[in-house]
Amino acid sequence: MVETRRAPRFRVAMPAQIECRRDKIPCVIRNISTSGAALQLQESTDRIPVAFALIISDSALKLPCRVVWRAPFRIGVTFV
Repeated sequence: MVETRRAPRFRVAMPAQIECRRDKIPCVIRNISTSGAALQLQESTDRIPVAFALIISDSALKLPCRVVWRAPFRIGVTFV
């Protein structure tokens, strides 16, 4: 398999929150790079909008994201 990502990803299990509108949905960052991440949710990804802010709990970082792929309980995002 040929790697097509712009930056290497690193496996993690980092708690975070998806902030959309006024809701904060808990998630876990499963892998991350300088350009994006894979997020795992406990609920379906259907209600996650295309654009949102990702709040990384440990560092109080708030990153604007855009969804690039979806699976039933995972989404891939790029940082914008």
